[in-house]
Amino acid sequence: MKIIESIANDFYHSFYEKEWNGEETLVRNLSIKEAYKVQDLVTKRRIESGETVAGFKIGCTSSSIRRQFGLSEPINGKLFYPHTTENPVNIDWSNYINCAIEPEMVFRIGKNLEGKNLSDKDLISAIDYISPGIEIHEFNFWIKPPTIQELICTGGIHTGLIIGSQRVSPEGIQFKDEKFTVYKNNSFIMSAPASEIMGGPLHSLRWLVNFLTDKGLSLEKGNLVIPGSPVELVNIDQDTELKVVIDNVGSVTANFKKK
Repeated sequence: MKIIESIANDFYHSFYEKEWNGEETLVRNLSIKEAYKVQDLVTKRRIESGETVAGFKIGCTSSSIRRQFGLSEPINGKLFYPHTTENPVNIDWSNYINCAIEPEMVFRIGKNLEGKNLSDKDLISAIDYISPGIEIHEFNFWIKPPTIQELICTGGIHTGLIIGSQRVSPEGIQFKDEKFTVYKNNSFIMSAPASEIMGGPLHSLRWLVNFLTDKGLSLEKGNLVIPGSPVELVNIDQDTELKVVIDNVGSVTANFKKK
């Protein structure tokens, strides 16, 4: 347990200080279960420092990424306040070693949710509303080549979430054909349908509920969930206006500048 605690301290330090003082071999030797224990201890440290858990993110929702890391299922991490904010917002680009983003649907959970292999109807009825979002990543791995252990320990290299002001009912969403489009400085970058998220974001939400249920936990009313992105990570340069548009959901914008 002392090794797990030591690794957790290293990742907690690296999140804020942008430097790595840990031992690569110790991280590489972690099991998946142990990597989640590290993540839980980092979460505990962040709560003790005054942060609050806002919900969950689901990562590695594309089959190609899972193959790259030798995974049979996605991963998950925590969302935190105050790093979860509403737009419009200016982001200090200089705070990142390598800033990147993903477009996301943001689910606000309206009631406690637990159980195995819940139906689409059960999942939709538990979603209070959906907003467009921009997930911000520190696209930097301290251990080369990247390992799934580090990815889990860091909560999916997640650093923040920007949520658009629109709040739409899940009843009007197909969770399959909605197109996600990314623009940088008003120029089209890429787009893809929601079906690229494990066949649709309800599938990844179902996986998260299964994962939590197996641990004796549940999604709680008020939690936010980002179920994954249908497109690859988008690197962000200094002085970038980033806009995400999701069909039938809305749009969200963020400005990345060096202060």
